[in-house]
Amino acid sequence: MNGLLDLRALLALLQREGELVAIDAEVDPDLEAAEVHRRVIAAGGPALMFRRVKGSPWPAVTNLFGTKRRVELAFGPRPEQLVQQLAAAPHTLLPPSLGKLWQQRSLLGSLLKVGRSRVRHAPVLEHQDRPARLSRLPLLRTWAEDGGPFVTLPLVYTEHPEGLGSNLGMYRIQRHSDDTTGLHVQIGKGGGFHLAAAERLGLALPVQVAIGGPPALLLAAIAPLPENVPEILLASLVQGQRLRSARSEHSPLPLFADAEFALLGAVQPGERHPEGPFGDHYGYYSLQHDYPLLRVHTLCHRRDPILCATVVGKPRQEDFFLGDYLQELLLPFAKLAMPAVRDLWSYGETGYHALTAAVVHERYGREAMQSAFRILGEGQLGLTKFLLLTDTPLDLRDFPRVLEHVLARADLRTDLYVFGSLAMDTLDYAGPAVNRGSKGVLLGLGAQKRDLPRQFAGVLPPEFGAAAVFCGGCLVVQGPGFARAPDAAQVLAALPAVAEWPLVVLVDDAAQASRSATNFLWTAFTRFEPAADLHARRVELVRAQPSFTGPLVLDARMKPWYPKELFCDPDTARLVDRRWREYFPEGRVAMGDSGRGHLA
Repeated sequence: MNGLLDLRALLALLQREGELVAIDAEVDPDLEAAEVHRRVIAAGGPALMFRRVKGSPWPAVTNLFGTKRRVELAFGPRPEQLVQQLAAAPHTLLPPSLGKLWQQRSLLGSLLKVGRSRVRHAPVLEHQDRPARLSRLPLLRTWAEDGGPFVTLPLVYTEHPEGLGSNLGMYRIQRHSDDTTGLHVQIGKGGGFHLAAAERLGLALPVQVAIGGPPALLLAAIAPLPENVPEILLASLVQGQRLRSARSEHSPLPLFADAEFALLGAVQPGERHPEGPFGDHYGYYSLQHDYPLLRVHTLCHRRDPILCATVVGKPRQEDFFLGDYLQELLLPFAKLAMPAVRDLWSYGETGYHALTAAVVHERYGREAMQSAFRILGEGQLGLTKFLLLTDTPLDLRDFPRVLEHVLARADLRTDLYVFGSLAMDTLDYAGPAVNRGSKGVLLGLGAQKRDLPRQFAGVLPPEFGAAAVFCGGCLVVQGPGFARAPDAAQVLAALPAVAEWPLVVLVDDAAQASRSATNFLWTAFTRFEPAADLHARRVELVRAQPSFTGPLVLDARMKPWYPKELFCDPDTARLVDRRWREYFPEGRVAMGDSGRGHLA
């Protein structure tokens, strides 16, 4: 079975499955629509079609992928089966023989359908508006301090100015005016490499921003593929046939024929504009910075286009379900590229880049660190902030079990590595400056070294409040605010009351942080930087490496320089409270708590 060919096919499928609800009441794209979306996704509710968006002639749809079931409906079982076949091909096809080729004929047939096919008549070219008049687009402003409305599911397509390949990425697009937008290309991303190459040559970089189209395009745009693997290859594999493309006289780039919209323009060398703030997927605002300015000269669109959008914030949002699906889908490729890695998982509750765990081979002493360096050097995994490694097969998705397993085996004196002054995810503000930070690796290998404490009966000084056990070996302690007591983590590490605990996490609210694995992951790993926020009873320099004598204290308090945590503004919250029955007059859509998302 081939994949869905465009947004319309996905919407029809969701409609048949009872997974799409239309809202006929007029809804404001400025804050109101996003809060409706957040409350619906917090309750595990359906995709939403906003038929009447204030100020726009076109509708918008959100929450397309907001549950595991809808992701499975959108892509089906075929992509996973195909990836498993491809990953096994080096073993099943080599050495080649006619018999082996015949056995793999379905795989070979799929490979003949990758790439593009040119079409003469494309839905996206039914209207080509010049000037673009971008203010007509029903773009959402999702949080009160956002710098403006954004395209939140953009498919940004660029080509290397010297013919060295293409890139399809998802870089948020802030609408600045009727003919200009921001282009949030981060360091280490393909679009950013293309722009840097064009600027070195003194050339403008043509850009296409597609909205909508085959769901496979969206999946490919967010996939953490190696730099030299084109996203178009993955998209056509997932779709099961070549991607339909078309040409416009207004752009040198091929267009995705079945998109709903396509913004055509270019970035001039060195031209930048303030972009943001933006409430991001870490659950905090990313701040305003200068980013490339995209000058849009043409807006292509269908005769009756539908804008698809998403809303990000505290976990779990729509990006979480797509991210987890992608990890499962691409794991066979990761294991093929890194043979010593037996399993790999990044935790969406931390924004993915903040924490990854892996099961690796350990056939000789310290071989695990070879795998650690390989993981930290592999594409987008290079943005990982903290890495847990073990050599025992276990379910990495069960985080409390993983943490207990590692803590029962780690010798903090030799098994904890901290690397300072490195690149960091642009959206993670825990480091000393944007794009700067550190990484940590903790090994939990071999046989169990200790029994883990599971109850806390110690007495803490008055400045430390409640203490709660998250899992065996991990104690969560509530401390004074960082501004009032910046050295509290070091003080806590020296207390006899916590001496038997391998890991102590210092937080602002112990009850909230320890209430669930989602709460713990989000609180602990989005609010710390390894080189600055790991403390111990004693730290010595042994053979040019920090050697920690436990307990290890992770300071996960909010720091004064961190951006604000995301909350709906009171006026919008009251508006949505009042209008809920207008949106859903039949009363079949539950209202969740948008302030918490899926936090307990």
